[in-house]
Order: sequence, then C-alpha cells, then structure tokens
Amino acid sequence: MNIAPEELHTLGNLDLLTLPKTAFLCSRNYPGYIEHPTCLWAVEQRTNSHCVLSGFHSLLEQTVFRYLLQGEQQPIVYALGRGMRTNMGLEYEAELAADRLLFLTPFEEELTTITQETADIRNLLIAELADQFFIPYMAAGGNLERLFLSGALDGKPIFTLDLAENEPLFRAGAELYQPEGLLGGPTLYSMSA
Repeated sequence: MNIAPEELHTLGNLDLLTLPKTAFLCSRNYPGYIEHPTCLWAVEQRTNSHCVLSGFHSLLEQTVFRYLLQGEQQPIVYALGRGMRTNMGLEYEAELAADRLLFLTPFEEELTTITQETADIRNLLIAELADQFFIPYMAAGGNLERLFLSGALDGKPIFTLDLAENEPLFRAGAELYQPEGLLGGPTLYSMSA
C-alpha cells in the first residue's frame, strides 16, 4: 500500500512524518494486566519525546493517546480510519499550535464511520509509516493478527510484552519490551539500534 503524503488528508505538522515513529497497536480485547506495563511504555515515550503513531482506536490506545497529550513536547501522529472531522482543529488547538500533533487519513471528510475495511486500510497505512512497533497484546483471530500475518510489518522491529498470547510475535523475531529506560537502562530505541 504505497500512499504518497500528498494523497493524504492531513491536519497538523507534516514534519512529524520525518521523525522515527513507533507504531502503537493493541487488540481491542486485551487482558487488564497489560495496562500497567503499557503505561510504563507510554511514560518512556513521553519522557523521551519519541514520536508515537497509532490509530488510537482500542480503549487502551485511547488511554495512551490522552496520556501522551499531557507531554509538552510529545510528537504524535494519529491515523484515522475515517474522514477528518471539521471540528478537530478546535478540539486539539493547543497541540496543533505547538506543532506536536498530526492527524492523517486517506479518506474523504464524508466518510464519518469506521468500518472493517477502513480500519484495515488505516492499519496498513500505519504499518507503512512506522519505523518500529510496540504491540503489547495481539489477540488470536483479530484485526491485529490479520495485519501481522499479511506481512505488512515484516522487516521492522517489533517489541511486545512477555505473554503466551504473543508467542506468534516472538516466533517472528519480536523482542521483549522492558521499561528500563527510566531507570538508566536501555530504551526502546537503543535496543533496536
């Protein structure tokens, strides 16, 4: 899926696309015990001002988005699975004015709801734009597993949590994420270098 930036509808700082981007993806139905390590990951990203790219659709993704918004220098790329709403500029005026937020979508404004097809297209766009991935949980048979099995993530580093459900990720070469960066150890970026 090669979409040129000029083919996307955007709102915000296009220069964020030039930054190294970690895609944050998580299955909609996830076990509650992954929230804490995922929040530690979000703390690390916010503390280090690493650019996070996501569709921010699942409940946990939305929670992480709200948390990342609290960082004054946190760059965020938000890929929509629908068209751009006309009031988005008002809703996120401060973040857009600070040049730390970019909304993008391949869909026209008239498309107001997310469907399975638009979610799949959005996820492919995220996979294309990302430099690496943090996937704390991937449910068997879900959209995320389908994206993973499509090969769209091939050749890019994947980090995940130590869960039996994530075994397919580990078999494909994913690395274990450990929130050591805040404690002086290696960060997500230094582990992938």
